[in-house]
Parts: sequence; C-alpha cells; structure tokens
Amino acid sequence: MGSEGKTVTLRKPRVLCLHGFRTSGEILKTQVTMKWPESVTQKLDLVYLDAPFPCQGKSEVEGIFDPPYYEWFQFNKEFTKYTNFDECLAYIEDYMIKNGPFDGLLGFSQGAILSAGLPGLQVQGVTLTKVPKIKFLIIVGGAKFKAASLADKAYSTPIQCPSLHFLGETDFLKEYGKELLENCVDPVVIHHPKGHTIPRLDEKGLQIMESFLERIQKMVDEKEIKE
Repeated sequence: MGSEGKTVTLRKPRVLCLHGFRTSGEILKTQVTMKWPESVTQKLDLVYLDAPFPCQGKSEVEGIFDPPYYEWFQFNKEFTKYTNFDECLAYIEDYMIKNGPFDGLLGFSQGAILSAGLPGLQVQGVTLTKVPKIKFLIIVGGAKFKAASLADKAYSTPIQCPSLHFLGETDFLKEYGKELLENCVDPVVIHHPKGHTIPRLDEKGLQIMESFLERIQKMVDEKEIKE
C-alpha cells in the first residue's frame, strides 16, 4: 500500500508561537483566534508557549487581558544589552525537544524579534542545535536584535527560510520591521493600517496569507514523503 495515500495532506505544519513582552501564550492565542479566520488558523497546528520569566513591571495589556504576564528576557533602555537571554534560549530549546518537532515559529513583538533571530542563531550553532531546522517564520510587529554581539551572530548570513511579515502603518516598529526584511532571502509582506497589534486580515491580506500557508503545507508534505 506504501505510497498510495501520500498525495493528501499528511499533517498540519506545527508552529511554536511566541507572545509579546509582558503578555502570555493565552493572550496571544486569544488575539490570533479573534483576529484571524478559521480558514487560516485551522491550517496550522499552533502551540502557544509562556515565556520563562514572570513580568517584572507593569504590563501594557493590564485591564484588557487578565494576568499572569510573562517576558522572554530583559533589556536596558537602549535595547542594546539583554539579561537572561541565554536562559531564554535554553528554555525554548528544551520545550521544543520535549514537545516537538516544530516546523516553524510565529512571533509577535518581543516574540517576533526572538523568532526572527532564531534561524540565524541556529545556523551558527548558538541554540536549537538539538532540534530540526526552522523551516518558516510568521513575524508580526518584528524587528532585529539591537545587542551587537547577538546581532552579529543572528544576521551574519541572510535568513534563508520563507518568512511572512506583518507591517502596520502606525506601528512604532514599522521601520525596524523593514530593516529585518533586508535580512530575509524570501520575505512575503502583508501591509495593514493598524499599529503594534495582531491585525485582522482584509481580502488582500487573506489571499497573501493563504498562499503562504499553501506553500508551507507543500514543504511539510514533501518532507514527510521523503522520510
């Protein structure tokens, strides 16, 4: 019987979702499921992880979403020095080892900055050395690392995997998100009129996203067939 059924979808792409600064996996899940239609979310196996460190200050979503709130790492005012970053990387890798394999990453805000930096750090052997290569990224409100020692490793080579980027017209990170695009070999962009948020998808955005997801699904299917 072997290969007869292998033209059909074998499994959904599995995605580790990294939330924004001082929010949570549950908050990101709520934002994604409220804003994006099932025609998008049902095509992915989305796994929402809480960051390793409890919130060390006031959360900007207080009063909108219930606690607890978490953060991936801490940073100075200029965003040039990070604290607990190695611990953060070890925490993510440990989770991926125990709960994987994962095909790609979805990140928002601090989670997007982290997600976009991980493929390069993986290539350099800095982290994620015990898990499969990251095959794609979905970046919402992202940017590059500003800490020089980290940026040198994360972006020493272009980000090779397919990446989908959301750029908000009034997002304070928009220009930094554009800089990130320059480091990507294969970026696809969805522009939206909102700010630093998970946006709803208009007709054009939905078409772009569904096309990207079809491509990712094909990639995952081909890998499964080969194996």
